[in-house]
Amino acid sequence: MMKTIVLLSGGLDSIVNLKLAADDGSVVQALTFDYGQAAFVNEERAAAEASARCGVPHSIVELPWYEDVASGALMGDGRAAERPEPLLTDRKELLEEAWLPNRNGVFVNIAAAYAEGLGAEAIVVGLNREEAAVFPDNSTGFLDATNRLFAFSTLAGIKAVSYTVGLDKREIVQLGLAVGAPIDLAYSCYRKSTDQRMCGVCQSCARTKGAFRAAGVLDKYSQRFAA
Repeated sequence: MMKTIVLLSGGLDSIVNLKLAADDGSVVQALTFDYGQAAFVNEERAAAEASARCGVPHSIVELPWYEDVASGALMGDGRAAERPEPLLTDRKELLEEAWLPNRNGVFVNIAAAYAEGLGAEAIVVGLNREEAAVFPDNSTGFLDATNRLFAFSTLAGIKAVSYTVGLDKREIVQLGLAVGAPIDLAYSCYRKSTDQRMCGVCQSCARTKGAFRAAGVLDKYSQRFAA
């Protein structure tokens, strides 16, 4: 039984990975990062409720310094552009809108420290093939490079794994439904919400709505979106 630490943003990918990790072994801790993102309160609620449903302990890791180096749509200091689905916007524009300095690099290294300190063998990260086409830190190359780093930076030989790194968003929805992941709780939106509904028009929402539509279940989850 593999003991893991799960990086849990509360979004679709991370919730599916959480359920699979819980089914495959023992999740020592699910970690949600508060780095000053606009939607933190919504992400934290989704992550806490998903952890409870999966019977997994959940913790918040505060990174107050990150706001000093980050800006843009996710941080709430730049308006997230409305993106119709399917998402056909130029890759460079999408990347520049949503890129945050070494965010996933910071996250995986903190998670590896938790894993080594708490006796876990691996960290589980919610990566996917679709976003990897825009964001290089969602790719198999990022996962492989992370494991090369951990070979030197962890005495216990911590591994980074992702159950979804080779899948697109539609396939992740289908996988989540098949394994009973609480994807109804997912909050995959750049914007803060007062009622836990996602905006439905930002870059992340365009991907998520498109995935639900492609999987034939958008009607079932349409109430999760404000537009």
